[in-house]
Amino acid sequence: MKSTAAADSYRRVRTQSLALAAPLSAEDCCVQSMADSSPVKWHLGHTTWFFETFVLEQQEPGFRPFNPAFRVLFNSYYNAVGDKHPRPQRGLLTRPGLDEVIAYRADVDRRMLALLAGDAAEVVELLELGLHHEQQHQELLLTDIKHLFSCNPLLPSYINAGAGAINTPAAPPLEWRQFAAGLTEIGHAGGSFHYDNEAPRHTVYLPAYELASRLVSNGEYLAFIAAAGYADPAFWLAEGWDWRIALERRHPLYWHQGASGWQEFTLSGMRPLDSGRPLVHVSYYEADAYARWAGARLPTEAEWEHAAAGIVPQGHFADSAEYQPRPASGGTGLEQLFGDAWEWTSSSYAPYPGFRAGAGAVGEYNGKFMVKQYVLRGGSCATAAGHLRASYRNFFPAPACWQFSGIRLARDA
Repeated sequence: MKSTAAADSYRRVRTQSLALAAPLSAEDCCVQSMADSSPVKWHLGHTTWFFETFVLEQQEPGFRPFNPAFRVLFNSYYNAVGDKHPRPQRGLLTRPGLDEVIAYRADVDRRMLALLAGDAAEVVELLELGLHHEQQHQELLLTDIKHLFSCNPLLPSYINAGAGAINTPAAPPLEWRQFAAGLTEIGHAGGSFHYDNEAPRHTVYLPAYELASRLVSNGEYLAFIAAAGYADPAFWLAEGWDWRIALERRHPLYWHQGASGWQEFTLSGMRPLDSGRPLVHVSYYEADAYARWAGARLPTEAEWEHAAAGIVPQGHFADSAEYQPRPASGGTGLEQLFGDAWEWTSSSYAPYPGFRAGAGAVGEYNGKFMVKQYVLRGGSCATAAGHLRASYRNFFPAPACWQFSGIRLARDA
């Protein structure tokens, strides 16, 4: 990456983070609604900390930190770097104020761009990682603020523009796309940016399988609810049933049933539930239960990647600023494969054969989380365009549902 291109990419990604925070008040940016989320202010600080700690501290002549205390405050999980402020207590950080965090960003940006004005060869790999890391946090910023606003009795809107038409047509008929049995390779082939957990590329055998032509719609999931799917333990994993009982869960996270019917909380506020749009914000437990009820299953990540091989990642991403999945059109092939909703797979998040974590603190990026999580594929309406590849592996624990996670069905051929 040439210095000019590197600087342009840096400016673009860093500017987008501030643009996402622009509709919010300082109070919005300080609050943490649950232990799994983070305040917007912390996201802005942590992504800046990444460049200060992993690039400037190593490469900038005469390096001095903006504020030495930020090394602890904005460290997320890098044990090799040192102490961390406890994640569940990030919402208690009323100081530094939002203005100081923005000043921190401006200072680090100035120094990073000065560094990139020279020979960027020494920092290009960490720069790419840092920019993709920031795009991940941009998506988390959106999903975290959505959860925060859903907890407010005022049910505020993050964006005032309507997220497309409310009453879209019913989802087109679900069809099945067939894939033959055989050996296939999955994982990143190298030659361009990818996360460490996408490699090494390796060979797997896949029996013949079928994938649904589109994502499961809200209307289809309503049928599951109407059929007492949440009340029948026959469809649920034992741990999922216990989770459902403990939370008294009877519908997806942001759904509400009132006198006027079903509604859904969105980043545009509360809206009538649109039966034609893809279902989002379901846990692995709910996705698996629905698949069993529908007489199908969730795909494995190898099946998903095999089906996506050679397809350019195009779809409905965050760049539209709608932050709601769009209905399927009924076209040929596999619709909504990229964007709209992260697709749960039945695959546990584990290392590929031959995986080795990198050296140093950056080596903690993905490998240390390879336990008690499931893989999701494809990206969502809150994912930055250009951030994805067919080999991209997202991962969350089974109860997680505050992300834009949905369902694509699979079955044996």
